[in-house]
Amino acid sequence: MSEGAFSLESLRLAARQLTGIARRTPLVETVALSAVVGAPVALKCEHLQPVGAFKIRGAYTAVTRLTPEVRRLGVVTSSSGNHGLALAWVAKHFGIRCVVVMPESAPRVKSQGVAELGGEVVFAGRVRSPEQGVRAAEIARREGLTLVPPFDHPDIVAGQATCGLEIVEQAPSLATVLVPVGGGGLLAGVVAAVTALRPEVEVIGIEPEGAPKLSAALRAGRPVELGETSSLADGLLTRSVGATPWTVIQGRVRRAVQVSDEDLRNAVRHLWHHQGLRVEPSGAASAAALLAGKVKPAGPVVAVLSGGNVDSELFAELIQA
Repeated sequence: MSEGAFSLESLRLAARQLTGIARRTPLVETVALSAVVGAPVALKCEHLQPVGAFKIRGAYTAVTRLTPEVRRLGVVTSSSGNHGLALAWVAKHFGIRCVVVMPESAPRVKSQGVAELGGEVVFAGRVRSPEQGVRAAEIARREGLTLVPPFDHPDIVAGQATCGLEIVEQAPSLATVLVPVGGGGLLAGVVAAVTALRPEVEVIGIEPEGAPKLSAALRAGRPVELGETSSLADGLLTRSVGATPWTVIQGRVRRAVQVSDEDLRNAVRHLWHHQGLRVEPSGAASAAALLAGKVKPAGPVVAVLSGGNVDSELFAELIQA
């Protein structure tokens, strides 16, 4: 991989390419959460992106960097939901074909959203597993589509890094950033941007207790494939940190913090009742770590709310006191 793939110049280029596509999401100060934590807390509201998640940043960056000849043939991916939504949105923008391989357990709001955007949904496997990636690769080979992975690609990481660039600009007194971790694309992107501009800022990965792939990688010094994962956070069930994100994360992220399903429920409920923010469990992981007292920052902290796509029935259940 080129050393320049995650240079500040490359990340700023990705930000310029996303102008008019991805929203520069607001950083919202939260009095209620700040009082709980005992330090200033601001929420980076990526659930307000056009597809309801940060994933549009990486998906658009990857697709726009394809040659026109390759791009017009179409794209395919595997996704538990938000990356598939983002890629379908981008494909519609370019007027190209998009196939998304999803587990049968994918939330209806996500699978239906892909279809409504014109994406072709293929179900493979009951739960999130390597089976979806294998099927997507088969479709790419058979039908001549370009495989756009959800996190394990330099252009995906560069696109997600634009979130980190915005955080640094919006929070000049920043001390800590908390980032939900699935395959590590968002974490790696934020780390790349923050360390380039504010290397003294600590970036912490937040993951479900039932899918502790970052904790495993940090212990082993390399990505580790977990067995079956489970959590209310359906978007964070990836079994391993991606090889490409790991090249950025390694040596730069020192801590992984795990949150329980109860922590996630409490966070979704708190964000709705105290901030009026409708966030999915995966997107609420960073806030969950703060509410549960699992991260105690010494200075101003930014918690990334990574997504807001949650089935209405589940959300109604989660916000009940």
